[in-house]
Amino acid sequence: MSITVYSKPACVQCTATYRALERQGIDFNIIDISADTEGFDTVKRLGYMQVPVVVAGDTHWAGFRPDMISALS
Repeated sequence: MSITVYSKPACVQCTATYRALERQGIDFNIIDISADTEGFDTVKRLGYMQVPVVVAGDTHWAGFRPDMISALS
């Protein structure tokens, strides 16, 4: 399963999400929505107004969600 984290610079919740994914040994890609308009449009299309937005297969959520990250492993 491909996991993508949509984020922006200086985002505390984004950093916490990266660290939690790394601790679980989960590979992920990061898309900086401040530099990637397609990524920004994806976040808006999913209905989110905050980052991080994590997309894991058909599942997605916003914010730092350790419960959802644990469910991925």
